[in-house]
Amino acid sequence: MTTIRKDNHAHGHPGIAPRWTRGGKQAVGTAYTRASRVWYTCAAGVLTEAYYPTLDRPQIRDLQFLVTDGDTFFHDERRDTEHEISRTSESSLGVNLINKDRKNRYRIVKKILSNPVEPVILVRTTFEILDPALEDRLRLFVLLAPHLDIGGEDNTANLAEIDHRLVLTANRNGTWLACAATLPFKKASCGFVGRSDGWTDLNMHRDLTWEYDSAEHGNVALVGEIDLASAREFTLALSFGEHVHDATTSLFHSLSAPFTEHEKNFIGQWERACGETLPLQSSSQDQGRLYRSSHSILRAHEDKNYSGAMIASLSIPWGDVKGDEDLGGYHLVWPRDMVNTTTALLASGDKATPLRALIYLAVAQRADGGFHQNFWLDGSPYWSGVQLDEVAFPILLARKLHNENALGDYDPYPMVRSAAAYLVKQGPATQQERWEENAGYSPSTLAVNIAALVCAAQFARQRGEPATADFLLDYADFLECHVESWTVTDTGTLLPDVPRHYIRIHPTDPADPTPDEDPNHGTIVIKNRPPEAQHRFPANEIVDAGFLELVRYGVRAPGDALIEDSLRVVDAQLKVDTPAGPVWRRYSHDGYGEDRQGNPFNGRGVGHAWPLLSGERGHYELAAGRDPAPYVRALEGFASGCGLLPEQVWDLPDIPEKFLFLGKPTGAAMPLCWAHAEYVKLLRSVADGRVFDRPQSVADRYLGARRDCRRLEVWKFNRQVAKVRSGTTLRIQAAATFRLKWTRGEWAQANETEATPTSLGIHFVDLGTAPPGTAPIRFTFFWPEAGHAEGRDFQVEVVT
Repeated sequence: MTTIRKDNHAHGHPGIAPRWTRGGKQAVGTAYTRASRVWYTCAAGVLTEAYYPTLDRPQIRDLQFLVTDGDTFFHDERRDTEHEISRTSESSLGVNLINKDRKNRYRIVKKILSNPVEPVILVRTTFEILDPALEDRLRLFVLLAPHLDIGGEDNTANLAEIDHRLVLTANRNGTWLACAATLPFKKASCGFVGRSDGWTDLNMHRDLTWEYDSAEHGNVALVGEIDLASAREFTLALSFGEHVHDATTSLFHSLSAPFTEHEKNFIGQWERACGETLPLQSSSQDQGRLYRSSHSILRAHEDKNYSGAMIASLSIPWGDVKGDEDLGGYHLVWPRDMVNTTTALLASGDKATPLRALIYLAVAQRADGGFHQNFWLDGSPYWSGVQLDEVAFPILLARKLHNENALGDYDPYPMVRSAAAYLVKQGPATQQERWEENAGYSPSTLAVNIAALVCAAQFARQRGEPATADFLLDYADFLECHVESWTVTDTGTLLPDVPRHYIRIHPTDPADPTPDEDPNHGTIVIKNRPPEAQHRFPANEIVDAGFLELVRYGVRAPGDALIEDSLRVVDAQLKVDTPAGPVWRRYSHDGYGEDRQGNPFNGRGVGHAWPLLSGERGHYELAAGRDPAPYVRALEGFASGCGLLPEQVWDLPDIPEKFLFLGKPTGAAMPLCWAHAEYVKLLRSVADGRVFDRPQSVADRYLGARRDCRRLEVWKFNRQVAKVRSGTTLRIQAAATFRLKWTRGEWAQANETEATPTSLGIHFVDLGTAPPGTAPIRFTFFWPEAGHAEGRDFQVEVVT
């Protein structure tokens, strides 16, 4: 029988404003099997966000133990104990935690994992009293803070009597949780956080004096006192379901089996799943420890309902200052991060997961061929930016799987063709580059787009569409020939003897049909800097290492003088030396990170160093014939004790009171799948002696004899080029059937040319150019399907 208590209501509705927890996790985990649709995270020695039934839905803030002697002290283990953490085995994601009182009076030993066949998190706990004088005085409480259905507001908590046992329950919007242990609760209560919850009660009274049955529609917490009369070792279970009976049935199923049985199945499944990985540990500097944890962490970030969907991180960066208004955190799908993750799994020998991911992305593709900047697992968009590299990456994944003979019977060409058409129609300027903040011509975005178009052309040719393949290659060549003219300054001042170098991005508005394409011009606005700081900078004074993607994807040669000079500038501006090794900030004047005093990022701050950039540098050094080992070693040094790589590490003087130390994680995301992916791919690249990501077809096209960059210029409605060099073909293209009326002689003689169609929905006319100094090329359009003319003329001058 189930009885939900509702009579004795807590005071203090609705409680203080809800917040999440620290973004830097000590561990993350889940059972390997799809039957267990629950994930857990740990930080500061306690269980933090738990996700159910999908990876994008955190359901609690935290679960921890409270300790008091009833008189002189009250502790919560997150704040008042010293933490030790380790993994239960090298391949599995179970967690061992030891939280010890700083005065050596007690310690709490925990082992955390999930039931492999139920959505239940299990915490095997031993409460050790180390001070004999406290043998009969110490009391242990469980404190649980629900944030059901991705929110801390409007939660309802109730005590329940189920099967003659006291159970903690909560619900919101049809999602339920239940919590109990193999030892009973002596007392329990529900309350509103900061007003009538168990933490507030115990902190004030050293006892549970408020025994409320319910706390409805607010920021709530539940507390229960463990009855230690018969034992001090027990299993605590946290279960989820779509109804109270669903959650509690799973709860009692899990508590009925010995914890050792769950542990054996949990570890065994992970070890079997990881047993077929490629032996890349010989490329590591730590005997493969980070490789094994990285592989498991990446696989754990695939959802169990939406097969193939992979989120960026089981974390909410700086979650301790984030509330319900920040629903997403990093538990969303970013196509760029997802392709990096799945390519890393492919590098480790897993062909099945990347194929599932490719199919998932194809289903999530928009009707226009693009992809949302990021989205929930059901495909619903979260942010609305357009990032051309995120459209290109799925093409590269498809080609990589084709080359590995890992596509099975799946045909990716419809997705590839649609994405390639989007790149041609929307580019070359991107609304956002990979740092998601600025629009324009980006070396990193251009590199990925060029490589993707060459790969798409291969698919087109294999499908019997040679004209489309040639068109895609022409457009890729057009982009390749403009990389330097769009993104390299020759008036740089950052390093006195290097005036010519790549810049982070040349800012232009993609909606401006006549942009200024001179990279020596333009101002970039950096929005994430403190209010008192400067926000506008000359674009040629803002650098990052994104141009290294040109080498990674085979567009430029390693050792190229311009690449090497640009690295000198980047190292002078962005490099940080840490005890673990070198690491780089994202770009000049970045503000995405804690401020200089160590306060959490709140929209303004100081950008800190990103370990994944050490991996990118390692790939370049390998390609250039130099030693990548220092960068492998650095990544391993940045990892936590449980093998998690952070998004950012601290790069300023230590602030011990805020746990910020040089080369150690900040409060940003940890783990970051992109960082783990970069590490795994670097190990594979070292093992192969070549960059794993580099498509050979791209390298064959651009790393041999360089083609004449004056061969093709493209005019289209979103880039109406004003000048073309003599001897260059002018390609005029549009996304509809058209007939071009044109002249080289001020309409003294008019010509008409039918546009050539492609299977991409793009039509084009190629015009040769006369010698410079002659009349400009003038043209207009007739649109047969609409039955009318454009009604205006356009012109392009011919210059030397």
